[in-house]
Amino acid sequence: MWFANFFIAGSITMVQPFLSLYIDSLGNYSDQYVQTASGVIFSITFVAAFIFSPIWGKVGDRIGRKPILVAFAIGLGLSLFLMGFVTNVIQLFFLRLFMGVFTGFISMSEALISTQTSKRVAGQVLGTLQTGTITGTLIGPLIGGTLADLFGYAATFKWLALILFFSGFLVHFGVKEFRVDKSTSHDRVYTSRQVIKHMLRQPLLLFVMFMSMIVQVSNFSIQPILSLFVAELSGASSVAFLSGLAFSAAGLGKLLMAKKWGFIGDKFGYIHIMTLLLFASGLVYLPGGFVTSLWQLVLIRFLLGITLGGIIPLRVAYIRHVAPIEMQGEVLGYNTSLKFFGNMIGPMIGGTISASFGYSAVFVFTGLLLISSGVVMVIGQKRHPELLTQNA
Repeated sequence: MWFANFFIAGSITMVQPFLSLYIDSLGNYSDQYVQTASGVIFSITFVAAFIFSPIWGKVGDRIGRKPILVAFAIGLGLSLFLMGFVTNVIQLFFLRLFMGVFTGFISMSEALISTQTSKRVAGQVLGTLQTGTITGTLIGPLIGGTLADLFGYAATFKWLALILFFSGFLVHFGVKEFRVDKSTSHDRVYTSRQVIKHMLRQPLLLFVMFMSMIVQVSNFSIQPILSLFVAELSGASSVAFLSGLAFSAAGLGKLLMAKKWGFIGDKFGYIHIMTLLLFASGLVYLPGGFVTSLWQLVLIRFLLGITLGGIIPLRVAYIRHVAPIEMQGEVLGYNTSLKFFGNMIGPMIGGTISASFGYSAVFVFTGLLLISSGVVMVIGQKRHPELLTQNA
């Protein structure tokens, strides 16, 4: 599963450094149009993902998650392959929308591993799985930027599709999913109404799910315009490669600390550590609005990876603790849906703010948003201290 996540994450993030540049190459557009279109096209993928994630989660609870992962890999591969043939922005828009139906591979793999793992070590195991995703995220932008500079944007999309098809092959033949035989067990089958009621009775769970959305807004607010910001800071010709470097800096920080944060969360409580990381991420993000050189931006991205990266495995591990295993897929589906909603509005917010107030304003807004989320988590813990006994 580690290798599949590595290939999927790497392939998807390979396009991030040059997506806005690809849009710019499709016509004679103004800088403001490219910034706005980048935000919309980047985020439209997550509209479909937002709608379909709970559905996929419920189906996964019924039939297993492995066949869904294979379908995701094939759907993603087909989407990227066709992107290599687009001739205008509208075609790219609809292919990114179609791609969103199959975008939940990483989250579904986390659900699969979560249901196969003991609660005592859930954070550490999910942190280890996260290193596969992070390694792909780390290497992907660098390779994608290099390929785009060498062979062009369209050819890079086609090569990435082959990697995604190979990932589906790995899951089909290399992953085993152990499922409970319902005919011989007393496991319950929960309706969607019962799942929602369970979530509403867990206020801290709702806070964590809300935080998932905020974290993704923070992750993606800068993504659509990062390559344009890099171009402004560097003035160099190899913009795609340098953008990949800036993207990958965050991945390196996540790679170094994801497993460690999972271990710390298992020991000291997931909610406490997530709250700490929210404040730390906000404080790291704020100086990004005042950088004057590329190395400063890369350093901030690295520190951001260290802080934000720990939240991802911790939130899944917390859900593993508070949701019965028979409904975990659907609960994680709702969590993923909120996460994709953050992915959806994050680029739109970032693109709109940068077009109106400049790149620096995006960093300042995102930093304050993360700090505010930390405050919300503190309030939630004070109002519901009884729920902190659930390894919160």
